[in-house]
Amino acid sequence: MRFNFLAIVILSCLFVSCNNKNNTKSNEDSSANEESSMIFQNKGHELVYGMSQKVGDYNSLFSKKNVKYTYTYQTPDNKKDVSTEIYLFDGELSYGNYKTHERTLPELEGLIEQGYDGKEFWLKHNGNILDETALLKKVIFNRPTNFYWFTMMQKLLDPGLNYEYLGEKTISNQFYDIVKVTFETEDDKPTDIYQLYINRKTALVDQFLFTVADFGVMEIPNLMLLKYENIDGILIPTQRKYKKSTWDAEVSEEPWTRVTWSDIKFNTSITKKDFKKENNIPVQDL
Repeated sequence: MRFNFLAIVILSCLFVSCNNKNNTKSNEDSSANEESSMIFQNKGHELVYGMSQKVGDYNSLFSKKNVKYTYTYQTPDNKKDVSTEIYLFDGELSYGNYKTHERTLPELEGLIEQGYDGKEFWLKHNGNILDETALLKKVIFNRPTNFYWFTMMQKLLDPGLNYEYLGEKTISNQFYDIVKVTFETEDDKPTDIYQLYINRKTALVDQFLFTVADFGVMEIPNLMLLKYENIDGILIPTQRKYKKSTWDAEVSEEPWTRVTWSDIKFNTSITKKDFKKENNIPVQDL
């Protein structure tokens, strides 16, 4: 009887072990199949894909459903924005609640709220809806921009992007592969340029050069430096700083603008209704 019991235990352990190995092999095969099915434009495209797998691709981010976090933006002249940001990944819905806004619409004293509900951009000041065109232009820039920065590492694989491998460079004894990313356009209108420095050892983007086409800043790029934090399995560049640079990533002597994302929470109780301008639920209660 004892022999039979021990035999059952041993056989059970072997069965579980085999199942775990099969599951692991299945996951590895699935990942390998996904990569083998990818058609890369060139080496640069392949490097960006590898980076996205390291930080967590868009499917991994999308599975989190939504995010809520605190956004702090500090300029060299000590002007600050502090907002509570919420995003719904399905539809790229975006909302910002600004209790401090010394650089974003500073002429409006008190609480301002910005939103994009999938169809409409809107602005509220101390609970009152504002529809002035000049003010809404700020919202139309801020909402998709803030969403894009948060999801940038995943969205660098969006359709309509072009990749160019520019070679390698050593910075502070660290080897980098440099990849230029541009956006396709139908009307020859200037679009943003990103020049990524992908750490050959970690596969992460430690820094990148970028332009701001919406403000005509194309000739002189900014250099952004990043530090990552693991939040629920996603590597997020929560510590960021940038300033003017050359296309060789040589920065100016001016001080840094600093951006911090903190108190990041995924998969909260946020729903689509929370992005409607008619909604009066305080964001801190979401």
